[in-house]
Amino acid sequence: MVRLDGFQDFLISELSGGMKKRAALARAMALDPSILFFDEPSAGLDPVTSAGLDELILQINRSLGTTIVVVSHELSSIFTIAERAIMLDGEAKGIIATGSPTALRDTCTDARVHAFFNRQPMTNHHARRT
Repeated sequence: MVRLDGFQDFLISELSGGMKKRAALARAMALDPSILFFDEPSAGLDPVTSAGLDELILQINRSLGTTIVVVSHELSSIFTIAERAIMLDGEAKGIIATGSPTALRDTCTDARVHAFFNRQPMTNHHARRT
């Protein structure tokens, strides 16, 4: 399922970065969990491998019905994978927005959320959008 056929006899050190991520996913899936947690799953991967991993995560969700929770700063992954996004803020010490990635990008009035989802730098005059 994680597209590692033919590599079962390889050592983990002999696998590429993307293959290592998929091997870790296979280990996590071996216990048939109802929820899978990912922390920055595409960190350190090139854009093509990252996109493939996003598609694999979606495939697992669709075929097994597994709930997927992903922590990511990668906008392309967020828009590809997420049905619902929750944005946390260290200063606020909690959730500052929740909704679909598109809604957060297009309609959220919090300047931090708007800046993140629209890839804009925060400036003093953007402290709060109204």
